[in-house]
Amino acid sequence: MKCLILAAGYATRLYPLTENFPKPLLEVKGKTILDWLVDDVDTLGEVDEYVVISNHKYAHHFEAWAKSKEQRITVVDDGTASNENRLGAVKDIQYAIDTLFIDDDMLVIAGDNVLDFSLTKFIEYAKKKQTSCIMRYYEPDFQRLLKCGVVTIDENDRILNMTEKSPTPATHWCCPPFYYYTKEDARLVSVGIANGCGTDAPGNYMAWLSEQVLVHAMQMPGRRFDIGDVASYEKVKREYRGIGD
Repeated sequence: MKCLILAAGYATRLYPLTENFPKPLLEVKGKTILDWLVDDVDTLGEVDEYVVISNHKYAHHFEAWAKSKEQRITVVDDGTASNENRLGAVKDIQYAIDTLFIDDDMLVIAGDNVLDFSLTKFIEYAKKKQTSCIMRYYEPDFQRLLKCGVVTIDENDRILNMTEKSPTPATHWCCPPFYYYTKEDARLVSVGIANGCGTDAPGNYMAWLSEQVLVHAMQMPGRRFDIGDVASYEKVKREYRGIGD
């Protein structure tokens, strides 16, 4: 299985911290955000390669970080140099698939979120379901729902409907940027793009995919800390206790 880490954003709301440095390599409690994610996923022993998808501006930072890790880590530079000409998450995923000739199950995760639970639980859930999967958590704040992917499910966690940034959210089940693609469904990313699925947010592909095949949504077993600006970063540094704490 491959783990694709989405890290091609420019984090403009975190300037000046990220003006010349990537957000996923900011430190929280003595480890970078990427260290927390990769070291956790690696405990399950399912992933044989981690692929960090970067833009051209920050790629060299990720390459230097990768040399410090024991895991097999490949950095893919998508060639973009500014927030204005970025490819978007879904096209970045396809770019990595094409560049590395990936044909495998894939865990696709945002590289800028800190979690207090292990992503290995999500991998195990997806393996049990034998389908592509997303996660979901209850979001009571309507304004936050407007900025998120929102999902409707049945009693067996099957996705009935999924929308990205809808002005009229159907439920309060919000989707964080963590996804599992089966090998067969990873082959459909290019088809989704060709058929007009949105490409900016990574959830756009899963919304399209759920209309084609069976996709399940696991309830998130803990909290995620989304670092969006300097204030939220400082809060995470104060409050984060680690995975399982």
